[in-house]
Amino acid sequence: MDTIPEKAFFRIGEVSRIVGVPPYVIRYWESEFKTVRPSRTSSDQRLYKRRDVQELLLIKKLLYEQKFTISGAKKHLQQTRREGANRDEFSRADILKEIENGLLSIRKIVS
Repeated sequence: MDTIPEKAFFRIGEVSRIVGVPPYVIRYWESEFKTVRPSRTSSDQRLYKRRDVQELLLIKKLLYEQKFTISGAKKHLQQTRREGANRDEFSRADILKEIENGLLSIRKIVS
């Protein structure tokens, strides 16, 4: 089951059914992949956010379908995020340059 219900929080049993792995696997991945950080209730139950469930589905895909090792999946996720951050920085720089050029044009018109 790869569709995530429209909810804010999920308990580990629900996450287990959505991701399709036993709860102990979820807990193990949580210890290995620091990007999965559920909050805890007052009774110490894990509450996973939608983002956590998406991350777990991605981890499952890397490990089970693409046959990455745990360390290989970690490196792949870090590299993918780093490239995404660099891409965002370039697009921000381009947007700022366009804004600057627009403001300079307005300045010439006003002056």
